[in-house]
Amino acid sequence: MFRTKFIAALTVTTALGVSVASAADLGARPYTKAPAYVESVYNWSGFYIGGHLGGAWTNEQWVNSANTTAFGDLTPGQGFRQRGSGFMGGGQIGYNWQANNFVFGVEGTFSGLDNSGRLNNAVFGGLDDQFSWRTNFMATIVGRAGLAINNNLLYFKGGYAGVNNRLSVVDNVANPSTGSGSQTHWASGWTVGGGWEYGITRNWTVGVEYNYAAFERATYQLAGTSAGTYTFDAKPRDIQWAVVRLNYKFDAPAIARY
Repeated sequence: MFRTKFIAALTVTTALGVSVASAADLGARPYTKAPAYVESVYNWSGFYIGGHLGGAWTNEQWVNSANTTAFGDLTPGQGFRQRGSGFMGGGQIGYNWQANNFVFGVEGTFSGLDNSGRLNNAVFGGLDDQFSWRTNFMATIVGRAGLAINNNLLYFKGGYAGVNNRLSVVDNVANPSTGSGSQTHWASGWTVGGGWEYGITRNWTVGVEYNYAAFERATYQLAGTSAGTYTFDAKPRDIQWAVVRLNYKFDAPAIARY
């Protein structure tokens, strides 16, 4: 009986020893490093094209700069200033470079404006000379710099601005066919502005923007067929506009932060 129990115990012990030895012979389980965490970043880089729509405000100023004995009632140095507003719409095209959270770019815009005004010169009472002015369209070429917070972009911009400006006059007392004239000039200036843009998808962005521009003075000859001179120094003193923008952004190399 004792001999039988001893043999059974010896058998179990031997079996356990073989199992332990077999386990020891197995290779160590290899260690695999967890992949690095990658935070995706909205990509602002690349070309974009889009449109804008909003409102604009123009401050127009014109001052008589010549003898008006034969035509007109204002003496040199006299003039008027008027403010007009209207709708504004157009398109833009540009390119952005992104470095971490900083975005730099260049952009060109072309916009049509509906800013105009009309004023009757009543120096001698009644309706005499009627002045009319209009800013028809405007173009800008600017640089942009901003801070990107994922798909939000806050930016400011500045550069060149030019506007098509027209000034006209009609003498309501004399014969309008001989007492009228007009001239159009392209006025150059500078512009600054800023805005916020939001990436609603990988390729579509929407935003709002405000801008201010000031322009140079130009000489307008308004005598028309009149015998005398009727020369004014005029300019759109400044134009302000606020617009909503929609852009399509073409794909560019992906940006990732590790």
